[in-house]
Amino acid sequence: MSFQAYLDNIETKTGKSAADFKKLAAKKGFIQDGKLSPDVKAGQIVQWLKDDFDLGRGHAMAIYALLKGAKSEGDK
Repeated sequence: MSFQAYLDNIETKTGKSAADFKKLAAKKGFIQDGKLSPDVKAGQIVQWLKDDFDLGRGHAMAIYALLKGAKSEGDK
């Protein structure tokens, strides 16, 4: 499955786009100066997405990769 397919599935399930998750992460304090704060760990993001959006680990890690900048929308 491509990275973009993960993002598409997440949007279908939650109604939230990648851009929405970036905004929500900023509101939660996970993002500062446009980047994921260095003290934020993957587990924190996974737990947030599980609690608030019922996302599994794989989909949550896709959002983490997006927030960290390791992946971008449209990546395969």
